[in-house]
Amino acid sequence: MTDVKTRARPAAVMLTAASEARIAELMSKAPEGAIGVKLSTPRRGCSGLAYSVDYVTEAVAFDEKIETPGGVLYIDGGSVLYLVGSIMDWVEDEFAAGFVFTNPNATGSCGCGESFTV
Repeated sequence: MTDVKTRARPAAVMLTAASEARIAELMSKAPEGAIGVKLSTPRRGCSGLAYSVDYVTEAVAFDEKIETPGGVLYIDGGSVLYLVGSIMDWVEDEFAAGFVFTNPNATGSCGCGESFTV
């Protein structure tokens, strides 16, 4: 019998320190019953898919789960293929604040940057 060594599967999305801090901040203000935040890619916008981050109250079997120091990020199971290898960052400037994604799977995006195509 041979020993089979397995290694941990890398997370579908890499999180920056800023995005982890933002998740911790969101969870500190989360509504009762929230177990984490969930990233999904609903169909909307000019290019077809958009990024959406919302509170989640229950885990779904096929969702990816990423533990962070301040809370759990769930990735919608149907969105994982569109997001594999992406980097999720939190960016704030004088005029706006929000999660920003560097997605190697995106083949295009709309002019305003709110939606993307794979």
